[in-house]
Amino acid sequence: MSAPFLSVAELHERMDAGEPVVLADSRWYLDGRSGREAYLGGHLPGAVFVDIDTDLAGARGPLTGRHPLPSAQEFAAAMSRLGIADSDTVVAYDDAGGVMAARLVWMLRALGVDAALLDGGIDAWDGELSTGEVVREPAAFAPRPWPEDLLADLDDAADPRTLVVDARPAERFAGEGPDPDPRSGHIPGAASVPCRENVDAGQRLLPLDTLRARFAAAGVTPERVAEGEIVSSCGSGVTACHNLLTMEAAGLGRARLYPGSWSQYAATDRPIETGR
Repeated sequence: MSAPFLSVAELHERMDAGEPVVLADSRWYLDGRSGREAYLGGHLPGAVFVDIDTDLAGARGPLTGRHPLPSAQEFAAAMSRLGIADSDTVVAYDDAGGVMAARLVWMLRALGVDAALLDGGIDAWDGELSTGEVVREPAAFAPRPWPEDLLADLDDAADPRTLVVDARPAERFAGEGPDPDPRSGHIPGAASVPCRENVDAGQRLLPLDTLRARFAAAGVTPERVAEGEIVSSCGSGVTACHNLLTMEAAGLGRARLYPGSWSQYAATDRPIETGR
């Protein structure tokens, strides 16, 4: 299995060596802009577009959150249609430091499929961009269940023994200003670790020592991760994956994802907190 983050130089080495690497563009915008339109206007050569709303999420309900995980069969069918085989190495990117593309990478790695985020994203690419849609031949991707030890649900997130690490911007965690979800604030006892602060101004991952200290300050330790006590949350289970990949890269282990995240929790009548 590759490291969770891959540099452009390392990507070139793999492609030059003839490894079966599939590039995946997974741009998505909370403000409603079209990730697909951004992809069509310019993407890494050969990259397919993976849609967070349709390829990486299942059907929404009143209490599912905005991006519930798809079933094993739905996800396998989406990957197959896109030409991604479960024997491929997938390198995904976006234009936001990897916080959106992290969803695809986490989902694949959770199933044992080799995948990594391109450090620096599309802006780090040192070659020409291509336009238009890339269509690959359908590939073999066998359905496999989501590992229960890597997932948390609403009750887990509300359990006082669990430390919820919230990847949203600090102002949304605090309940300041408008929120796309039913209520503003955070799960009681949660720690704010905004995922966009895992990267520098060039959208590249911060030094691992810096990241370890950042998560340690929030209460994340390898021991707590190993015990299943650390749960990663965000607005809808997308950017939470960036914190998960970052923790893994920093040697803290593989914590759990709460797919429903704040968009599910806020739709219930459970208590909330505000403030930083």
